[in-house]
Amino acid sequence: MGGAGELDAFDAGRCADGYALGLAVGRRFAEVIQSRMRQDLVLREQLLPFASTAQAQALLAALQSANRQRYPRYWDELVGTADGSGVPLLHVILVNFRKEVLPFIPKQEEEKEKEEAGGDCSDVLIVSDSTAIAAHNEDGDVALLGHTYLVRATLPDGASFTAYTCAGELPSCAFGFNTNGVAFTLNSVPPANDEIVAGAIARNFVSRDLLEAKNLEDAMHRVCSPAVSVGHSYNLTDVRGRRIVNVETASGNRFAVREAGAVPFFHANMYRHLQVKQVPDENSMSRERRAAQCSSAVDVDSKEAALSLLGDTADEKYPIYMTGPRLYTLCTVLVDLDEATMTIYKGNPRDGNAAHVLRIRADPPAG
Repeated sequence: MGGAGELDAFDAGRCADGYALGLAVGRRFAEVIQSRMRQDLVLREQLLPFASTAQAQALLAALQSANRQRYPRYWDELVGTADGSGVPLLHVILVNFRKEVLPFIPKQEEEKEKEEAGGDCSDVLIVSDSTAIAAHNEDGDVALLGHTYLVRATLPDGASFTAYTCAGELPSCAFGFNTNGVAFTLNSVPPANDEIVAGAIARNFVSRDLLEAKNLEDAMHRVCSPAVSVGHSYNLTDVRGRRIVNVETASGNRFAVREAGAVPFFHANMYRHLQVKQVPDENSMSRERRAAQCSSAVDVDSKEAALSLLGDTADEKYPIYMTGPRLYTLCTVLVDLDEATMTIYKGNPRDGNAAHVLRIRADPPAG
């Protein structure tokens, strides 16, 4: 999307196990996954060279052991994706453990400057009497242009999920929902290096697990309970209960929860309410300042106003809606709790070009 063509969708149906699901996705999107691996400079120039070192091998072994033990079905899914796509398993492992590996790679100053361009995603959360929405810009490295797709799958219990997926990665490091009425969007956050635990639970596995949440409380448990390596920010929506919460997590089983209300809550890529030592990110701080300016000038109390905010390009260096050369807004998504829909917009969301309108079925719980 974002000038990279239409967003392809694949319904894998009910698969026998995790490996079968990964295999089906890998086969369906083999060319896209192979292309992403060829064009991803972070993989080629940083992750793969580091993977041959003794330090990396110990780190990857610890990550594999921790995540495979806690999430064996998702590990099998990852292996199936590699087998189905014909991509080396190491490449798939590295892009899925990207956030847990990059902090441990020794870097020269010029490489540090490159990495600073990696901040991504902006969200607006509102729950008022008239509006209940989570609006989200999915921003990513240029390597992801044309290398994303939607995956639908039916779970063992009969529920199903739909997830926006980066090629070769577990669904979803971006956003998704399930037919239990749980939807989510994600924001990366930059903890300082001494806040990171080597070889612990990876965020891609936590967000994959989130797709199977039974309800909001279960979703919160799934993101707060794992002993994670690197923290994350989760925007969890409960269609049945008309609630949205932002949950910030960090290593050491730390987390903080903020309930969305009538005053719009903007989240970029720094911790807002969990006290964690973090790396200052000028991109994120600039977007937060611009969002505050827009909110003070115009009440952001509607879908249209939220989409307009996410389409803002007033700051030439760090716009909220990104158009390159390194970072791009791949798409914008709007979760509307009252309509029980997830709408994916192509191009600047101000233009209202809805590419997909997905129904979030939120059946009442059994019994």
